[in-house]
Amino acid sequence: MTGVQRDRLVLVVDDDETVRRVVRHVLEVDHFDVVEAASGHEALEAVASNRPVVIVLDVVMPGLDGIEVCRQLDHAEVKVLMLTARGDDATIEAASLEAGADDFLGKPFSSIELLDHVERLVQG
Repeated sequence: MTGVQRDRLVLVVDDDETVRRVVRHVLEVDHFDVVEAASGHEALEAVASNRPVVIVLDVVMPGLDGIEVCRQLDHAEVKVLMLTARGDDATIEAASLEAGADDFLGKPFSSIELLDHVERLVQG
């Protein structure tokens, strides 16, 4: 990945292509480099090959869901922002944090909210 700054590299993982495109656009406008994955398995491969600093990770996906992906990550290497559209945010948030997530954002969210959460994670 030529010209990519690892400290600005974000992996966006969602099975919904529209969500991935919107998140990518918001992040790229704010000068982040973005890699996408459409499944939990793709996410784990992308983490290994790209080493992002932050992962924006959907909770509910077919197959390997976001919580299981989060459990499998080396959290010393990457920060995780979990996304969900599920109605029971408190339960999902607790499970996400227990799995090692660093932050949580419910859908729908504004561009400003997304950038605020990602920037905080990047800054540590």
